[in-house]
Amino acid sequence: MSSFEGIGIEAVIVKAIEESGFEKPMPIQEQVIPYLMKEDRPDILALAQTGTGKTAAFGLPLIQKTDTHVKHIQYLILSPTRELCLQITNDLQGYSKYKSEIKIAAVFGGASIDMQIKAIKKGAQIVSATPGRLIDLIERRVVDLSSVKTVVLDEADEMLNMGFREELKSILDKTPKDKNTLLFSATMPKELLSIADKYLNDPVEITIGKRNSGAENIEHVCFMVHEKDRYLALKRIADFYPDIYGIIFCRTRRETQEVADKLLKDGYNADALYGDLSQVQRDTVMNKFRLKNIQLLVATDVAARGLDVDNLTHIINYNLPDEIYLYTHRSGRTGRAGRHGTSIIISNLKEKYRLQQIEKQINKTIKLLPVPSGKDICKKQLFHLIDKIEKVEVNDEEIDSFLPEIYKKLEWLDREELIKKFVSAEFNRFIEYYKESKDLNQPVDGRSSGKGHSESSGFTRFFINLGRIDNLKPATLIGMINDYTSIRNIEIGDIEILNNFSFFETDSDYTETVLQSFINKKYKNRQVAVEVADNKRGSGNQKKRKRQATKSSNKKNKKSGGMKRKKSKAGKKSMV
Repeated sequence: MSSFEGIGIEAVIVKAIEESGFEKPMPIQEQVIPYLMKEDRPDILALAQTGTGKTAAFGLPLIQKTDTHVKHIQYLILSPTRELCLQITNDLQGYSKYKSEIKIAAVFGGASIDMQIKAIKKGAQIVSATPGRLIDLIERRVVDLSSVKTVVLDEADEMLNMGFREELKSILDKTPKDKNTLLFSATMPKELLSIADKYLNDPVEITIGKRNSGAENIEHVCFMVHEKDRYLALKRIADFYPDIYGIIFCRTRRETQEVADKLLKDGYNADALYGDLSQVQRDTVMNKFRLKNIQLLVATDVAARGLDVDNLTHIINYNLPDEIYLYTHRSGRTGRAGRHGTSIIISNLKEKYRLQQIEKQINKTIKLLPVPSGKDICKKQLFHLIDKIEKVEVNDEEIDSFLPEIYKKLEWLDREELIKKFVSAEFNRFIEYYKESKDLNQPVDGRSSGKGHSESSGFTRFFINLGRIDNLKPATLIGMINDYTSIRNIEIGDIEILNNFSFFETDSDYTETVLQSFINKKYKNRQVAVEVADNKRGSGNQKKRKRQATKSSNKKNKKSGGMKRKKSKAGKKSMV
């Protein structure tokens, strides 16, 4: 008996599953499916990374439970993006290939709404939808959710991150109160838990792996380089892994296009994916990537949401994401369906504290590796070439007629010379390029000089008249720098938050930009003052600023202390 049959899936669906390549249930399927096969099935809150088999976990029971005599929506699946919506639809259609009476419709933006309306009106029992287009169809009175038995929220954290909170509430409020709700997510931020508290009734919690952690079969590595050498390091990584098939994540649309253009110019099979592309352009890029005509896809986090591509070998973080939890989403796109994957970070010493935050989140150690040297890359490429030659299939019938002339032309070469020339024909470009390559590694024990403008470190140290008393935190300060300068890729170094004031470092190339950007800015109704710090102790002006900041904070402390005393007296009075 098939193990899928053992957990209650009927034979006709098992046949389709096996033809799709499944041999036995994955862990999340083993845990979720038995609950959903019950008559009084509970709500489920499931934490699992992408690529762990979530679609089959909720999809197989929904297909089996579908009443084919009813021609209205029984099951609704919500997901954040067009790509994921279509992927879920395709998977469910595959699982139900021998149950032709089941109708499944995909509802998403960027495509003909008339075709989707037609699919709904034909009697779709299962609808896979993105929130925006679904609300459009509800408002047109095409979609009626009053008879929905189960709602599935897939990649719920991504839906919230994309700003669909109000749309989710609006949709869920239009479904029956006694419905079954299933929530699947890779991470569990507080905002998502509040949604679960409101719309899930005493849910069964299922966790595959540790909460907010990375998948077990993903290796996390970091290459530490100077900021100016980021792209050179990327090229060496691509050359060191000849069979690489992955996504390079950048923070901005501009950087994404620049990196993709450089890779194309340097002879790599690469292309860019970002939010400004039209749906047709996006589909073209994704089709080429899925066919592996593109080896490296350079993308922003927003553009890559919902991408479902199998067999990715590597994820490369050209820059770390602004929000640390997004790293889990990035890295989770490799190492799927039990395969091994590698998540690479290109970083510098100034980001060490962020690496520590990521390690804490994924509950894993990030291995610090040296950037491959030219010699390392040449050796790797050489043996990769030899492996390819060894595995080439020879078509004797086609090539035999040419061999006599080839033998004659090459008879003056002995065996060793022939091998050298054959290998060199493909290999010489790597030897030539890396002949005098420099060491790109940034010493891990290196230290900034601590001076305001350091040529060796490339960072400028600034004083700011805000501190812990103003509830200033590193993330808040980084956000201010990004917002005020309107530049998302300024490299930010050490941040030192003190009680009444703080220090921070940025790339020295942006010194004047930072100074100008903070002029006439206010934080919580307080005038912000930023100036270059000449040294750790600060200049005369900074000492004056510090005294003013301390004086201001003392007033605040007195005021808040007075309030606390009043509150304390009031507390005693109420107790009496």
